[in-house]
Amino acid sequence: MKTERIILGIDPGTTIMGFGIIKVVGKKMQFLQLNELILTKYSDHYLKLKLIFERTIELIDTFNPDEIAIEAPFFGKNVQSMLKLGRAQGVAMAAGLSREIPITEYSPKKIKMAVTGNGNASKEQVAKMLQSLLGLKELPKNLDSTDGLAAAVCHFYNSGKTDIGKSYTGWSAFVKQNEGKINK
Repeated sequence: MKTERIILGIDPGTTIMGFGIIKVVGKKMQFLQLNELILTKYSDHYLKLKLIFERTIELIDTFNPDEIAIEAPFFGKNVQSMLKLGRAQGVAMAAGLSREIPITEYSPKKIKMAVTGNGNASKEQVAKMLQSLLGLKELPKNLDSTDGLAAAVCHFYNSGKTDIGKSYTGWSAFVKQNEGKINK
């Protein structure tokens, strides 16, 4: 494993998509950036997906992450919301895969557990813990960006462990691990 690497964490969403970036030097994390893509002013779902893809590519080209950690959609009762969230996640993953960056997916509970020690922690508790861990001066108004940062921190804490969730190193790996989902 490299002694210096950059991890891009993504909290996918079609209203607000959160991004957090950390640099790992040896066994220490350094905060690089929090960011969010606000999509509320756009009504066209396909335009939102295009903007998610373009912003993710822009972040990749700017920060050159070695790895991407992404929050997996949680299973809610609203099927349409789940579908939209899955599409947003897929587009962000496609951006990373197009640049051949390994992607690891984490459940919301796993991310919260890694950051706070409590899988049922609130967004505010996660944000406060990140503020303490990374020395953030202030927290953003929307906590979607801290959720993205939490995914990156979760990935840092889980690096080198065997059971870290689904991981893809490129399109062929993604296809191979998801053969049952592909229509031929």
